[in-house]
Amino acid sequence: MFAWFSIFADWFVYDILALSNQTQLGQAVHFFVEDTTKIFALLIVMIYAIGWLRASLDVERVRGYLAGKPKVVGYGLGAGFGAITPFCSCSSIPVFLGFTSAGIPIGITMAFLLTSPLINEVAILLLFSLLGFKVTLIYAVTGIAIGVLGGALLDLLKAERWLQPLAAKAYAMGQVASEQQADGNTAAARNANPEKDRKVTWQQRHQFAKSETSEIFGRVWKWVIIGVSLGAALHGFVPAGWLEANLGDGQWWSVPAAVMMGIPLYANATGVIPVLESLLIQGVPLGTTLAFCMSTVAASFPEFIMLKQVMQWRLLALIFSILLLSFTLMGWVLNMV
Repeated sequence: MFAWFSIFADWFVYDILALSNQTQLGQAVHFFVEDTTKIFALLIVMIYAIGWLRASLDVERVRGYLAGKPKVVGYGLGAGFGAITPFCSCSSIPVFLGFTSAGIPIGITMAFLLTSPLINEVAILLLFSLLGFKVTLIYAVTGIAIGVLGGALLDLLKAERWLQPLAAKAYAMGQVASEQQADGNTAAARNANPEKDRKVTWQQRHQFAKSETSEIFGRVWKWVIIGVSLGAALHGFVPAGWLEANLGDGQWWSVPAAVMMGIPLYANATGVIPVLESLLIQGVPLGTTLAFCMSTVAASFPEFIMLKQVMQWRLLALIFSILLLSFTLMGWVLNMV
């Protein structure tokens, strides 16, 4: 399906704009057109689909599934769901609101959001076919561990106090619902809100999802353009082979340097796998390569620009620091062993 976006970008950039695919400008514009159209399409589809599901979100059922389980299990479940659910930065806001409105602890929500961009089943299968079991296992275990440990730390720091008003309101309402369930007041809550007992029709789902799509897309589209523009500039104007030439010796500084280089770029877990393979073939150490690819996927500008709509800068800076520290430590350890 994604091939259509590349075909459209080829036609628009190389035929309509008459730019050459051999020039840096042509490559940068192609990257911008392809990724912007792809992200916009995914953004609209994902917000609508998640809104359609959220129209009848059963808070008690979600809470009941997690009730009574130790938080460590909850973090594992959140990270595990993230690993098998192919969400990316374009769906981060509706997913976050869906979790918070269900009253799920912020740490479990963040375990999901930290893991989901890093790992999906397509990326795992592709990575296994290209590089074998060992690298695939290291990548998957590292991604899940970052989600679990990051979620636990954010819960410990009570990160919900740094949510934007929209997300804070959804979280507070979810917490109230979960407390009512724990106190045995679910029936009273339903009586106070008889609309909840009615079956949600397809038309009602459509109207709710349409409203969600319009509101959220209207807030984030310009930030998508800014984020992809930064990635396109670096994609088109960083000389080919420069990264391999400067990070191939495994010096201690190469890992944090690779992490910082990956931040402005944008790719999903599936798209970054060929880059990972290329870097390893060119002699870049495994730890440096994984640090670069993970920062490209999970610490990208589009991801954080979108999450700014539901998180305050303090929380974003904390998540950003957790990711950078995790990727750097992981890279150093892998390079040493």
